[in-house]
Amino acid sequence: MSGEDAPAQQQNAVDQKQETKPAEEPKTETESPPAAGAAEAAATPAATTEKVPEEEAFTYRALVLTGYGGYDKVKLQVKKGKPVLKAGEIMVRVKACGLNFADLMARQGLYDRLPSPPVTPGMECSGVVEAVGEEVTDRKVGDKVMVLSRFGLWQEVAVVPAAHTFLIPDGMSFEDAAALPVNYITAYMMLFDFGNLRPNQSVLVHAAAGGVGIAATQLCKTVKDVTVFGTASATKHETISEGGVTHPIDYRTKDYVEEVRKISPKGLDIVLDPLGGSDTHKAYNLLKPMGKLITYGTSNMLAGQKKNLLAVAKNWYHQFSIHTLSLIQGNKSVCGFHLGYLDGEMELISQAMDIVLDLYKQGKIKPRIDSTWHLEQVGDAMRKMQERNNIGKVVLTTEPMPEEEKKEEPKKEDKKEDKKKDDKKKDDKKKDDAKKEEKKDDKKKEEPKKEEKKEEEKKEEPKKEEK
Repeated sequence: MSGEDAPAQQQNAVDQKQETKPAEEPKTETESPPAAGAAEAAATPAATTEKVPEEEAFTYRALVLTGYGGYDKVKLQVKKGKPVLKAGEIMVRVKACGLNFADLMARQGLYDRLPSPPVTPGMECSGVVEAVGEEVTDRKVGDKVMVLSRFGLWQEVAVVPAAHTFLIPDGMSFEDAAALPVNYITAYMMLFDFGNLRPNQSVLVHAAAGGVGIAATQLCKTVKDVTVFGTASATKHETISEGGVTHPIDYRTKDYVEEVRKISPKGLDIVLDPLGGSDTHKAYNLLKPMGKLITYGTSNMLAGQKKNLLAVAKNWYHQFSIHTLSLIQGNKSVCGFHLGYLDGEMELISQAMDIVLDLYKQGKIKPRIDSTWHLEQVGDAMRKMQERNNIGKVVLTTEPMPEEEKKEEPKKEDKKEDKKKDDKKKDDKKKDDAKKEEKKDDKKKEEPKKEEKKEEEKKEEPKKEEK
């Protein structure tokens, strides 16, 4: 969510490979002495030799998308060299990062707001201000902040415009702070700026157990008598009901359109659609007069670890399109929302964030953290989210993984491999059993034919005798 110049500066000045030579590392502004002190510096080589190693010793870990594909394409690397701050920028020591569905799509090359690899993903994080650039007056070293950026935040040190940061309220953890910006700003702006949510209205929230889904549900409950329909797998219904969903729907076993119509025959006031494709058509048809469809994603395109061309093609084939005359005659509206394209509208975003933080301070909203993972475990974190096994936000922590856990990782991998082998054996056994059943069926089918032949042979015997 940062401006075009900030991410470019961060990637160009900071994103150095581990093998980069010290001489090529970026130098801080403090390293360039004034002209008057140049001779002094030359005259005291000991001081210089002490300073250079200090700057060169500045390293930090970062997650880097090395290419499009599976979970293994995001690798943990060590970067060298202290970043240079431009006017208006601050350097943040990152404590926690949020994982979003857009990050999963970016890994497959389906998210156009992320530059081409190699690049560090990450749109939100929380941490502590470690350095402040010129012209920054409202942030100081030591401030706890949450950060919103277009990319580049899955690392231990991030350089961002001060305007893209928000002070963390007292009592809020770094995990909650990392979980709040993208999900709650998205949900708030859709429901209130586009949706104009009012008392006694009805809302359909897809993926109600996800980060945006939980944020939207909590925000709906800040308005009197709002009915929330929420889709999620059956195992998550108890949790989302406790969180405010009035009517949970198991989208895996039931047609959510039919379920909504049973309870609300006239339709709904607001539908939030992150799915795309044919589901957007269904969403539009579910609107009652003066209803609003707000589409904000195409998660139906994400099928499997790597880009699924069939899923992408299917989504585009079923892409929703409507004539303005139909909108007029139906008295309906269709809106599109994409937080990634609002990076130049920080005033709008800040207004929404101020309201969201006020609601947090009042105790009306609070991020639900599903799980926290070390940077080393980013693959497992992405897998959990992509397989829809999370209830709430998946968070990454920059705290190094304890040695004991590192030792356990290979064992976990071995268990995964063993499970794959077991699953393969089970599949092979099922196939063998199926083949055996087919053979049995074939034998059963052959039995009547054999009996018929015997009968025919018996009939033929008397004829032969007569001859």
